[in-house]
Amino acid sequence: MFRSLFVRRRFYVAIWGISFLFLISFFVEPLFLVAWIVLGVFSVLLFFDLVQLFGPGTKSGVTGTRHLPIRFSNGDANEVILEIENLLTHALKVEVIDEIPYQFQKRDFAVKTTLKSRQPQKFSYSLTPVERGVYSFGRLHLFVWNLPGFFSRRYSFCSKDVTVKVYPSFIQMRQFEIMAVGNRLSEMGVKKIRRIGHHSEFDQIRDYIKGDDVRTINWMATARKGHLMVNQYQDEKSQPVFSIIDMGRTMKMPFNGMTLLDYAINTSLVISNIALLKHDKAGLITFDHQVRAVLPANRGGNHLQTIMEVLYQQTPGFLEHNLEALYTAVRRQVHQRSLLIFYTNFESWRSARRELFSLSRLAANHLLLVVFFENSEISSQIHQVADDTETIYQQAIAEKFVYDKKMIVRELERYGMSVILTTPGKLTVDTVNRYLELKALGRI
Repeated sequence: MFRSLFVRRRFYVAIWGISFLFLISFFVEPLFLVAWIVLGVFSVLLFFDLVQLFGPGTKSGVTGTRHLPIRFSNGDANEVILEIENLLTHALKVEVIDEIPYQFQKRDFAVKTTLKSRQPQKFSYSLTPVERGVYSFGRLHLFVWNLPGFFSRRYSFCSKDVTVKVYPSFIQMRQFEIMAVGNRLSEMGVKKIRRIGHHSEFDQIRDYIKGDDVRTINWMATARKGHLMVNQYQDEKSQPVFSIIDMGRTMKMPFNGMTLLDYAINTSLVISNIALLKHDKAGLITFDHQVRAVLPANRGGNHLQTIMEVLYQQTPGFLEHNLEALYTAVRRQVHQRSLLIFYTNFESWRSARRELFSLSRLAANHLLLVVFFENSEISSQIHQVADDTETIYQQAIAEKFVYDKKMIVRELERYGMSVILTTPGKLTVDTVNRYLELKALGRI
C-alpha cells in the first residue's frame, strides 16, 4: 500500500495553512477553536481520501495498455498509443507517465485528464528516433486521485524492457513507393524526365494502332503483311543498381540529430525499392577500412527485406575508408556493368584528390554516381551580414570550403563520373531524380 501511495502538493498546502492558523490563534484567542475544527475536518477528509483510493474493490480499479508498432522508422514520427480505462463507479483524475527510452532524452512526458467510469480513453504521442538500434520502454504509470485529492495512488502497467527495433526509414520508402506506383513522384519533388530515343528491348511486332510512334514502323514486315506493322518495345529490365555506403568516420557528421550515414542508409533503402519497382536488380555494399557487407544484386520477393536487415545492422567506424578494398570487392563480386551509387563525404579538395585514382578505376567498368554532402552550416555563414573583421575572415574561409566542393564536382565529372552535391535533407529526392535521369538516357 505505502509503495503506491503518494502525497500531493495540496496536502502540504493544507498542513501549512492549519499550522499558520494555530500560530495566529496565539494572538487571536477565538481562532484557536476554529483551528481545531479545521484540523478535525482535515483528518476526516484524509481518511475519506484514503478509503476512496485503497478501499475494497480498488486494487484493479484502473487499467492501462501501451500499443507500440512492430518497429520504428528512423528519422520519422512514430505513433505510440496509450489506452486507459476507469473500472470504478466514480470519476477519477489521472496523470499518465510513460517511461520513454533514454535515447529520446524526454523526461517531462505527462498527460493529465479526467477518467469517467467505464469509458476507455486513448492518447497518442509521437517519437522520432535519430539512430538505428534497439530502444527499451519501461513501465506505464497512472497516478489517480479524487476529491479532496490529498493523496494519489500509482498503478503500473506493461512489463519492463519492452524493446522496439529502429530500422532505416521504411515510412519514407513507402511514401516514394506509393507515389511511384501512382505516377505521382512529382509531388515528392521528383522531376518528370522524358525518355530520349528508344532505350528499350525489342518485344514483338504487332499491327499498327492509331497513335503509335511512326518511327517504330517495321517496313519489311509491312511489305510482307500488306498493312502497317510496328515494333513494340519494353523498358530495359534487370539492370544491376548497387548502393555503396561509406561507413568511415567522415560519415559520422551530424545534421539535425542524424548522422550522414543514416541519411545515406535511408536513401539507399528508397533507391533499392524504386529500382525493384522499375524491374531492376538492387544490391548493396558497405565498407570502411574493410568491406563490411556485400549483398549481390537481385530482385526476388524477399530481397528488399534482406536489404533492410543488412542496413539495420550497419554501424559507423572510426577509421578512414579504404577504396582499394572497395575496388577489390567490386571486381570480384560485380561481374556485369552496373550503376554504382557511392555515398561518401569529402570535406576538402585534397582529400578528394587522393581518391581520384581508385574512383576512376571503378568508373572505367561501371557507371559510377558519386553522392556527397554540402555543409549547409558553412554555406549559411556566407550570407550573414559581416559587422566585424572576424566575421569577414569566417566568410572568406566558408567561401573557400564551398569553392572546394565545386572543384571536387568538376574534377570527378572530368573523369567520367556522375556527381551529386546535395544537402542531407534533399538527398533522397536528388538521388531518385538522378537515377531516373540516367535510366531515361539509357546509360544503364
